[in-house]
Amino acid sequence: MAQRVDLDPAQGPGPVTPSAELPDLETVRRVAGQIGSAISQVVLGKPEVVRLALIALLAEGHLLIEDVPGTGKTVLAKSLARTVDATVSRVQFTPDLMPSDVTGVSVYDRQTSRFDFRPGPVFANIVVADEINRASPKTQSALLECMEERQVTVDGTSYRLARPFLVLATQNPVEMEGTYPLPEAQRDRFLARMSIGYPDRSAEVGMLADRDRIDPLDSLRPVTDAATVASLVDAVATVHLAPPLRHYLVEIVAATRSVPEVRLGASPRAVLHLARAAKVSAALDGRSFVVPDDIQRLAVPVLAHRLLLTVEAHAARRSADEVVRVLLSRLRVPRGG
Repeated sequence: MAQRVDLDPAQGPGPVTPSAELPDLETVRRVAGQIGSAISQVVLGKPEVVRLALIALLAEGHLLIEDVPGTGKTVLAKSLARTVDATVSRVQFTPDLMPSDVTGVSVYDRQTSRFDFRPGPVFANIVVADEINRASPKTQSALLECMEERQVTVDGTSYRLARPFLVLATQNPVEMEGTYPLPEAQRDRFLARMSIGYPDRSAEVGMLADRDRIDPLDSLRPVTDAATVASLVDAVATVHLAPPLRHYLVEIVAATRSVPEVRLGASPRAVLHLARAAKVSAALDGRSFVVPDDIQRLAVPVLAHRLLLTVEAHAARRSADEVVRVLLSRLRVPRGG
C-alpha cells in the first residue's frame, strides 16, 4: 500500500490552504475579468476561447486545446499561466520523453545511502503540456494519476501536488504526422476541449502591428496569485444547482450512452465536470445560481471529446460536437428551479 507524504518545501510546492472566509461571487467575477482582460491582450478576437480557459481554471479542471499548428494554442496556455502568480512549468512532449521526465524520479544518494525523490515538472500549479499527443501512450499515461488524484506515486510513496493544479495541454489533430491519439482514460480527465480557430481579418491585421518586434507575452504581469485562485475555486462551489437542473445534467450525459452513432458515451465524471463548469459560468455572469443556458453553453466543449463514434458515424462524416448538439435539441429543458 502506497504511503502518502507531502513534499519538503525545498523540493516543491505544497497545497495551498484557502482562507477561512471565502470571497463573494462579485470578487470572483472581478478577478476573472482581470485575468480575461490580460489574456485578451495577447489572444486577439477570441472572447469565448478566453472564457472557457477561465472556466477551466476556476472549476479546477484541465483544459485540452486542439487545433492545427500556428493558431495560438501554446500562446493561450502560456498567457493564462503568466496572469497567475504561481509556479508554472512547461513540458515539450516528444516521442522520446519518458514518464519519469514528467513525474520525477528517485535518485540514489551515495552520501546518505538512500534514494531521494527529484520532483518533475508536474509539481507546479500550472503545467503547460505542449503537443501532448506527440509523446508515446506510455508517457501520456504518466499524467493519469496527477490529473485525477492530484498526486504522484513513485516507488510506493505518494506526493501531493500543489493547489490549484491545472494541466493546460495542447495537441495537433490526429491526422497530423507524428501524433498518437490520447487514451480514452486521459481524454476523460480533461474538463473541456476547445479549438481556437483562425482569427478574423481585423485580428490578424492587429497581430502585424508590432508583433514582429515585440512579444506580447513579455508584457503580461500576474493579476492574482495561487492562494487567491484556490479561494475563488472554493467560492464558485457555493453556486446553487437546483434539483431539476441536476436531473437535466444527468439526462444529457446518459443520453450520450444510448445514441446509435456513439459506441462509448460520457462517463459519470463528465456529470461532475459539467456541473462544476456550469457553476463557474453562472459566477462569471454574476449569478449565484445555475440556469439551463449555462449547461447548454458548455455541453459541447465538456462532453464531445469524451465520445467515441461508430465506424458508420465516421463514414457519414458525423462529429461528436454535432451529436451533442442534436441531443440538446431533443431533450426537454426544465423550467424554474
